[in-house]
Amino acid sequence: MKRKNISFPLNYFEKKAWNDQLYVCGIDEVGRGCLAGPVVVAAVIIPLHKSYHLLKDSKLMSKEERELAYRWITKHCTYAVAIACHKTVDRHNIYQTTLKTMKKAYISLIEQLPCELKQLKYVVVDAMPLVIEKSYTHAELEIHHFNYGESISHSIAAASIIAKVTRDRLLEKINHLFPLYAFGQHKGYATKVHIQALEQHGPSLLHRISFLSNFQKKESHDNGQQSIF
Repeated sequence: MKRKNISFPLNYFEKKAWNDQLYVCGIDEVGRGCLAGPVVVAAVIIPLHKSYHLLKDSKLMSKEERELAYRWITKHCTYAVAIACHKTVDRHNIYQTTLKTMKKAYISLIEQLPCELKQLKYVVVDAMPLVIEKSYTHAELEIHHFNYGESISHSIAAASIIAKVTRDRLLEKINHLFPLYAFGQHKGYATKVHIQALEQHGPSLLHRISFLSNFQKKESHDNGQQSIF
């Protein structure tokens, strides 16, 4: 595992791999900081020497841009998605849950690869220090993790987009099951509307209880209040 604290030029790993006719797998998550709902991870391999102008940080894109990028990625790239529910987050904590879900997404991707595993040169991960079993790696495979990955690697950006669109659609689909909380609007993040709903109605079956406990402590520290409930 190699951690990089320096800044790389755009698509540094893609260009190095593609010049040798090798591939890059980008991995990213969405929903790690939410008060409710699942963590969604995507792993994406972009075809050699291919790109798209909307491969960028999904958080900086409009919904329309993400949908356009999502369609391009699902049409042209190899990808896999893994999801961990809110109960798993409460059981294992968000850090371990994210790592395990990243590993699941990667393994799912590897098992559907149209090429041999040895044609994969790099696995690049946004921020998280992913460790993968040897049976799903090879001697020349390098795994790197670094901050702001979506701005450095189009492979990570593509994974971010797939994960974001997948998670948003899921929250919008189940929104009608929890009409008091407006999950389709805020997607489980700690927005003003979401906090107000929690204050009025308490947690739903979709909320991460461990997160709410931490959030209550933060609110108490910041505002001198005992609880938001």
